[in-house]
Amino acid sequence: MAPATTHQKPAAVSEEVEALRRQLVALQRVSSLGVLAGGICHELNNALTPILNYAKLGLRNPDPAFRQRAFEKILEAGQRASAISGGVLGIARPRADRREATDLVRLTKEVTLLVAKDLSRHRVHLDFQAVGQPHARVNPAQIQQVLLNLMINARQAMPEGGTLRVRVGEDASGRIAELSVADTGIGIAPADLRRIFEPFFTTKTGPDASGQGGTGLGLSVCRDIVESHHGRLRAESRIGQGTSFTLRLPVCPTPAKQGAA
Repeated sequence: MAPATTHQKPAAVSEEVEALRRQLVALQRVSSLGVLAGGICHELNNALTPILNYAKLGLRNPDPAFRQRAFEKILEAGQRASAISGGVLGIARPRADRREATDLVRLTKEVTLLVAKDLSRHRVHLDFQAVGQPHARVNPAQIQQVLLNLMINARQAMPEGGTLRVRVGEDASGRIAELSVADTGIGIAPADLRRIFEPFFTTKTGPDASGQGGTGLGLSVCRDIVESHHGRLRAESRIGQGTSFTLRLPVCPTPAKQGAA
């Protein structure tokens, strides 16, 4: 009788590793949203308040012109609430790993909308600029997850406040889209900078003012996501001056609008 073996076939091991990778990506995504949960609820409340107020005013005022303005304000606030909730759902419950031509400027704006309240609460000013409207074939939720993690890390690197600079554009060749997230924080030592994409390596020594610490998995997951999209994630930093992360992705043609000739 042949002895029992505990060795797994390479295919089975590969499947287990891939399953664990997917779980890790999901946990990192939920962790990032957890950091922002309070601020997101506050932003939704800010959007719902004018909807309720203008609805009440519109019901009481018979003037058609006033009611028209009230409807416009309600529509504006409703669209903002929809954008916030849509951004959360897109990240929290992403569709299957399907990639599509995506407007990177719009995608980045959706993430900044989610982090806006958290930044404000920690005295961080958001400086967002976009040049052109580059598109890339990506899984939108996964790239949003990368940007969300980078923006949270940037905010945590500025415990006394500062400026978060977010840029979207293309490189000089026009073939690569570049999304950068830069802070004016404490910076990363050169020896640590070489290791920041290693799993379980973290420069955070403990919880920040909001009670959030670091697992050392965020940047490793981010790099894996970007590289799976045939892109690159690079970092530059100077002690006392801040850190910049640049996400580079191959661009794709802008989708033709429906109904276009």
